[in-house]
Amino acid sequence: MNIVRPYLLKNISNRNCIWQIPGKEKAIYLTFDDGPIPELTPFVLETLNNFNAKATFFCVGDNARKYPELLKEVISNGHAVGNHTYNHLDGWKKKYNEYEKNVNDGFQFIQSKMFRPPYGHITPRQINRISKDSYIVLWTVMSYDFDVNITPEKCLQNVIRFTKRGSIVVFHENKKALPRITYALPRFISHFQERGYEFKALNEELLQKALQTNWINASSFYVSKCLDSLKLKNI
Repeated sequence: MNIVRPYLLKNISNRNCIWQIPGKEKAIYLTFDDGPIPELTPFVLETLNNFNAKATFFCVGDNARKYPELLKEVISNGHAVGNHTYNHLDGWKKKYNEYEKNVNDGFQFIQSKMFRPPYGHITPRQINRISKDSYIVLWTVMSYDFDVNITPEKCLQNVIRFTKRGSIVVFHENKKALPRITYALPRFISHFQERGYEFKALNEELLQKALQTNWINASSFYVSKCLDSLKLKNI
């Protein structure tokens, strides 16, 4: 059983987190973290409207509190919203109770059942608690638009290269990302729309489907690893 346990631990964490949306539909799921902020959210909304694209905004609760009109504009334009904690906390560096309170504080300003942990940092205990009430949405493709060491063109090529149908793609609404997202976002959307892809917002039906696929895959993986361990014992 020691041979199997590392795989099981990995799947216990992953099966309650959503990394991509399964299916044959040519759809991509754009997401934006850290907003809303006046320096960037209007640009993002205008760009999405120009391409008739929908997306999901994982908002920091404190920003939602400071800029409620921007949050209302996001929602009124037909986009989805999710919680990104109240203060953009790192789940690996905070005590459990402190982190849980900050997540709950975020939900006071963001009416949603979706949650994304900042930095993707979340512990198994946090996953077990948060997933009881919310969908934990991670990502397939990270744009790294916040990285000041990469050029806007490199940022664009990164997301184009790794995006496929069902991908959940992350851009950021913060000042560090501004030079790269303003260059890459419209070109990224245009590239995939020209190839027949749609950009859609996440919703509960899609997320539930993704979770069901996770559990099916985890169960199959568990069975295969148990069989492998039995074979090894018989060698």
